[in-house]
Amino acid sequence: MSKVEIISSCLVGMASDAPPMSRLELTPWDLRLLLLYSVQRGILFHKPQSQKIDHNFIDHLKNSLSRTLDFFPPLAGRLATVENDDNTACYSVVCNNAGAEFVHAVAGDVSVSDILEPKCVPEELVSSFFRLNGVANFEGTSKPLLGVQVTELVDGIFIACSANHSIVDGISFWHFFNSWSEICRGFDTIPKSPVFERWFPSNGSRPIRLPTLDKNMSQNYIPPPLLKRVFQFSKESLAKLKAKANSEAGTVKISSLQALSAHLWRSYTRCKRSNGEAVFIMAIGARGRIPLPEGYFGNAVFGARTAVKEAELLQKGLGYAALKINELVGEQTSEVAIKGVEDWMKNPVMPVKGNLSFFITSSPRHDVYGNDFGWGKPIGVRSGKAPNFDGNMTTFPTAVDGGIEVHACLTPEVLQAMEDDVEFLEAFSVTS
Repeated sequence: MSKVEIISSCLVGMASDAPPMSRLELTPWDLRLLLLYSVQRGILFHKPQSQKIDHNFIDHLKNSLSRTLDFFPPLAGRLATVENDDNTACYSVVCNNAGAEFVHAVAGDVSVSDILEPKCVPEELVSSFFRLNGVANFEGTSKPLLGVQVTELVDGIFIACSANHSIVDGISFWHFFNSWSEICRGFDTIPKSPVFERWFPSNGSRPIRLPTLDKNMSQNYIPPPLLKRVFQFSKESLAKLKAKANSEAGTVKISSLQALSAHLWRSYTRCKRSNGEAVFIMAIGARGRIPLPEGYFGNAVFGARTAVKEAELLQKGLGYAALKINELVGEQTSEVAIKGVEDWMKNPVMPVKGNLSFFITSSPRHDVYGNDFGWGKPIGVRSGKAPNFDGNMTTFPTAVDGGIEVHACLTPEVLQAMEDDVEFLEAFSVTS
């Protein structure tokens, strides 16, 4: 593996001396992720033609990060724990300006093409561009809640953020990333301020008391050998999938993402072949369902699950699978979202790293390619190592408007079978 050399490392605090808030209470959506790992996303740029990457360049990134943290004080804080007499604990974020980790690194023999062109993502190389690798969310009591690494390549720059998943979901993560790029580009303020008002069910007691965490559970899962490949679906190929799904289902309500998810689900099931139940899980946003205010900061996501017999999924076609997903999404009402939180508060079960079967996560709506730090837009996006399990499908927009990029994490056997799957490849437009 190419060597990544750390040039400098420091903690970056808020520019303001007085944090606008002292503490952030964690909601059930936040707390249930304590045994999982950071959200790790990084964006790749061509090297600036008009700017030299020197001490001043790195200082400008650090200073703009500091000013951005003024708007996001929890990311400069640490987790705090209060142990109770009944063997429970309460968790919150103390906004003490302990600082986010900032690292400047150089990968002197790595080019943009080394990241974008291999058929499979070079995981060991890409993971070396991220901070907080292997750090569970509960470790935020002593570890930074945000880690940033800026890595110089031969002909590019990779800016990676790792954020504690008990503090942010994908929407809040990209809200922060977008805001940092705007401040770096010269703005004095950000167009959308984060909202730190917390949401809890009206009948729930606060603060939430969690049973003692089995912290070893986060380390017990050993994944099988896995590969990650990026599949890109163009606007045109998505339109064909959507039209086919709606035609077969006799409806017009199936979306492009639902049609693509059905296409991926059927191919994964066809290639894995366990001759049992085909499970489908999708991350569902709660912001519009509760509803929550614009800019709500924190986690507001829950999982929705459906399952059918494998033979039925494969025999009945794309329209059947897409309609199942459409119906699943339609069932996720405000009442369902609220009841899920209420039930969890009565019996807090902590998900751990492991195989969730087939899982659609992230969103093609995230503004990945709007992150212009002052030298142009990104040319690619990559994730860190966590979470990795067979069947994890992470979705992003493509650099070209209207497409969807799927980062598929699969066992080598399933990936090879999907690459040989004629029906899957019919809708597959570009590889990287």
